[in-house]
Parts: sequence; structure tokens; C-alpha cells
Amino acid sequence: MEWREQNGVRWLEAELPGARAAFSTRIGGVSEAPYDALNVGVLTGDEPDRVRENRRRLARAIGRDPAGVVMARQAHGTELRRHEVRQEPRVYADVVRSPEDADAQVTSNPDLTPLVMTADCLPVAMAGPNGVAMVHCGWRGLAGGIVGRAAEEVSAEAAAIGPGIGQSCYEGLRLYAELSRRARSLRVHALSQAAEGLSYTSARGRVTMRSRHLYSDMYLAQADGLRFSVVAHFPASE
Repeated sequence: MEWREQNGVRWLEAELPGARAAFSTRIGGVSEAPYDALNVGVLTGDEPDRVRENRRRLARAIGRDPAGVVMARQAHGTELRRHEVRQEPRVYADVVRSPEDADAQVTSNPDLTPLVMTADCLPVAMAGPNGVAMVHCGWRGLAGGIVGRAAEEVSAEAAAIGPGIGQSCYEGLRLYAELSRRARSLRVHALSQAAEGLSYTSARGRVTMRSRHLYSDMYLAQADGLRFSVVAHFPASE
């Protein structure tokens, strides 16, 4: 993974076959403390107009149309949604509440940008012949097989695992350490029945709870409430 920056917005980017995954940070937005600065979560107490501007800035920085971003209300579950046309209502662009719950977004339409929000949970992007998937992996979703389900949906060949909380930060969450130990493939079948044999890259060493550039729900939840970063997955430029 490599750091990228455009118009003051900074993110981590991973190359996948025919696609790219962008893992955003706190850098480059207009939100004030405690949401500073690139907060894109509206259910946080932040001002909706600031969230809308942050979403616009992020999409512009990574070269995507905000109206083409597809997302859902996350429920720490195993539901998956496939999108082949633009979402109505425009949940991301218009900063409105999603009418459906899902923790994985999938598409084969290159004009769409699947998106999930994370603060400590693992964001996992996958690419394969049948499209791209972006997955929000809380422990319940991982244990329930959401990674395997998304991998099967797109016939995944490669994956990128973004920043998340570390094993030493949260005693009850050992999933990230498990993923890190299995360095030759994304072997989470013991946790989530994912297919073996995927090549993958990860944001190893970038722990949300210990970085001032990343949002961490665990680190600031007691004082500030939920605060989210965003993960977008999109086809590579020709």
C-alpha cells in the first residue's frame, strides 16, 4: 500500500487486479473537533453540511463521482448488496439515511464506487472476474462468514485489508492478528469461511487506535461518540 494525496486529502491506496482500493484518513476535511477533519459519517453529531463537503472532497480526490458511490447502513452483520445502477436515494452524495442494512457492497459496474465506513473494524476490498467488493468486517460479520460470501460473489482473486484495531489494543478482538499471521493468503476460513488462495496486501502496522491520522471508535467513543473513516473501492484507470 502507498500513501496518496490530492487537494489536501490523504489516503492509503492498494492496487488490485483491474481495481484500486482507497482507505481514507482524517486528513483533508472541514469538520471541527472532535470530528476533525475528514469525517464522512453523518450519524456522529457532526454538522450535515460539513459531512457533505467532506464526502465531496474525498470523492473528488480519488477521482470518483459522489453520485456513483453506493453504501448502506451497517449493522455488524453478514448482509451483502449488489449494485449495478446508481443508488436511489443518493445516500452518499445527499447525506441521507440508507433505507437498507448491509455490511458488504458489490458491483461490476465501473461507474459505481462501493463504500463502507470503519473506525476500528477491518475494511476488506476484493476484486475478481465478477466485480469488486468492499466489506465492513466487525467480529460478528467475520465470524458469520461475510468475507467468504463476498469473495464468492465476485470470484475474488485478490484482496486488500485496510487499517484496523490491533490485537494488543483490544483483548477481545484477535481477528486482525489472525489475518496478519497468515501471510501467504487471506485464510480466514477458520473465522469466516473465506476461500483460500487469495493474494492480498494489508496495512500492516497501521493501527487505528494508535494513529492520530486514523479514526478510532475505541479510542474516542467515550468522549466523542462514533467517528468514521471511509473506504472506497473502484476500478483502476485505463
